[in-house]
This record gives sequence, C-alpha cells and structure tokens, in this order.
Amino acid sequence: MSIIEKTRATLFPFRGPGVGRNYATVSGRLRRSTLVLLRWMAIAGQTAAILLVAYGLGYDVPLLECFAVIGLSALVNLIVTFTLPLDRRVSDLEALAQLGFDLVQLAVLLWLTGGMNNPFALLFMAPVVTSATTLSRSVLALLGFLAASLSLYMVGNFQPLPWSEPDFELPFMFRMGAWSALIVGMFFTSLYAWRSARESRRMSEALRATEAVLAHEQKLSALGGMAAAAAHELGTPLATIRLTAKEMKREAKAGTHMAEDIDLLLSQTERCREILNQLGKRGDAGDLYHDNLSLEVLLTEACEPYIGIKSGISIDIDMAGEGEPPTVQRRAELMYALRNLIENAVSFATSKVVLSADWSDKDISLQITDDGPGFDAAVRDRLGEPYVTARAEKKRAGGLGLGLFISKTLLERTGAKVRFANRSDGGAIVSMVWPIGAILGMST
Repeated sequence: MSIIEKTRATLFPFRGPGVGRNYATVSGRLRRSTLVLLRWMAIAGQTAAILLVAYGLGYDVPLLECFAVIGLSALVNLIVTFTLPLDRRVSDLEALAQLGFDLVQLAVLLWLTGGMNNPFALLFMAPVVTSATTLSRSVLALLGFLAASLSLYMVGNFQPLPWSEPDFELPFMFRMGAWSALIVGMFFTSLYAWRSARESRRMSEALRATEAVLAHEQKLSALGGMAAAAAHELGTPLATIRLTAKEMKREAKAGTHMAEDIDLLLSQTERCREILNQLGKRGDAGDLYHDNLSLEVLLTEACEPYIGIKSGISIDIDMAGEGEPPTVQRRAELMYALRNLIENAVSFATSKVVLSADWSDKDISLQITDDGPGFDAAVRDRLGEPYVTARAEKKRAGGLGLGLFISKTLLERTGAKVRFANRSDGGAIVSMVWPIGAILGMST
C-alpha cells in the first residue's frame, strides 16, 4: 500500500469500497447547535412578520393559531437545547427529522396565512438548501420531496389572506406558476450548493492528504539527518577502537587465539566504518553540502528508486542549458513530487522514460516524458485536480486520483508552474518551470 493509500485510509475511513453507511449512527457534517440557531432565527423572523402584518398593516391574521405554531417550534428548540449536547455533529437521521419538522411547521404557518399566495412561501428552500451543503443525497432527496409535496398541497388548500378587497383570489394558474418557480429555484439552488460543498470537501480532503504526505516525507528526511548525525558522532569512538586494536595486534604473537580475535575485531571495525560512511552519504544531514546539489544529481537521486523496477524500461536524463547545471536546494516536497511523477511515468511507459532539464538566466524547466498511452483526452484539462485519474487505453488499478494532485500542489509550493500534455507521437509529458529567483533556492 502506497503512502497516498495509507493516508486516504487513515483520514477517510468511511469512504472505502464496500463500507456501508448507517445513517442513524454515523455523524454528518452538521452540528446540532447550527440547527438550533437556524430555528431560533426562523422563530424570530416569523414572529416579526406576523406582528408587522397584524399591527403594522392592519390585516386580520389568526394570531392565536400562528403563535401556537411558532411556540411549538420554540418548545422543540428548548427540548433539544436542554436534553442533547449542542456541540455534537448530528446523524443524517436526526438532521432529517429536525429539518423535516421545520418544513412541516412552516407549511402549517403558511396554510394559516394564504398558502402559496403568501410571498414567504419561498422559505421552503431554506431547509432543503441547508441539507444540500452538509447532508447526504438521500436526505436531500427526501427533504426536497417533502417540501415539494407540502407546497403543492397548499396550491389549492389554504386559509385565505385578508385582502383589502372582498372575495379577491389569485388565479389557480398563478399559484401553480408560483409553485413551479419555487420548485425550480429549490432544485437549482440546492444543486449549486451541493456541487459547491462537494468540491470544497474534496479539495479539503485532498489538501489534508497532501499535508500528511509532506509530513511523512519530512519525517523520513529527519530520520536520515539523525542517521547521518549518528554516523558522524560514532566515527570518533570507532577510530579509537580501531587504533587500540592495531596496537594490541603489534604486541600479540602471530598464530595465537589472541591474534585471531584481534584480526576479527579489526575486520568488524572496518565493516562498521563502511556502514557509517554509507549513512553519512545519505544526503539528509541538513548541512550546506547536502542541502544544495546540482540539478543533475537531484534528478539522478529522484530516479534511483525506479531504475530496474520494471523490466524493459530505461530512464534517461537529458541535460541542456546555458553553462553549468544550476545548484538546487533539497526539499522534501520537491523530492516526493518528482519521485511520484517518475513512478507514474515508469508504470505507464512502454520502453523509455526521459527527464529533460533546461535552464537559462531566467528560468529552469524540467520535462518528464514517457512512451506510454498518454493522458485520457476526456480528463486532460482537469489533471491536477483531486480524484481525477485516467490514461488512454490503460488505468492503474485502485488509483485514488490523488497522486497528480499532490505532486502538482507540492511543486507549486516550490514556485513551479506545472502543465500536463500528450506527445504528438504518443506518450505523456509533465512540464515544470521554475523562475530562477523562486523559493526553490536555485542559483546558477
């Protein structure tokens, strides 16, 4: 399992394939305090509207019945406030019950005050749009159906408004038109809210996965630095042991058990020296020498884990530019992004992957090309967005669509501009361009 898949499984455990969802117990994204606050706002608005119509405009409104309905809503709010913790996220079932109650309460209030003739009938949209941004599609569908049914019933069944002219009534077709406008507005507003919230959640999840990947890479880099530091610190006592062993060998008689033990000790100290030298050459020590390296060395190090990983695939590095290759700064996000893109190219290549680097006094560019099937034309313009993954004629099994997004995001953090395209003769191209003065820390 790759680091991206591990991150996905850790951050979003309820989104794996085959995992059922219990809408009565799984917490959603809507807090109970939000529902209570919205209901108090509705109660205040309804009360103000009734008082304004009754005393400000002088209409004969059934105050007792209206305030009884509003009082029932206030009673529900008080019960929820004093019996349930407000700082918890509610399940989809509870949210459906509370928002469904709000729709029924609004319907009864509108029935008392003119039904669909009442301009405030558009408030039917509020609970539905709220569910579109925070709840599941099934809850959204149920609330939308409930709102449509209640409003349709009130097209022909309602208590008449106290018009100033006696026996005045709006035509049935006008009321049907108002209902149709309400349904259309509810549908498009909910669809827009649902799509916006969905994209926002997907981007948030992808960014969290990106941060987790970067933290993992930085932890590995820190471990490498600790290994290099340990190698440096252990070098001195090991040299002392080796020197002492040589002195003992001079004094020991040849052919004795003591001489054989000293030879063994010397051979093991030599082996320890080789191991410590390898640890010290990891390049993660965090000093000036290891933190800055030529562009060619950086690309060679990025390619190293994938050389020979797939039989018949060669990885070539093509360096072309003005003067000597520039010196670049080692960064965890840069190394991870390059390795992820190289791995992707190797997995889809037929025979060859080429890393082409070019530089001038203005910018540094890098292209990773392969001779595979290329990017699917249907999603090429959306590559780099979270959860978009496809190649023409071939798709990676179990892909999450986060790899390209994470790589692109990390590269952009270093100051790069990233572009995805297909070669004219087949294969994919990933192009990266850094300004010379970008945060990457490049110098020629």
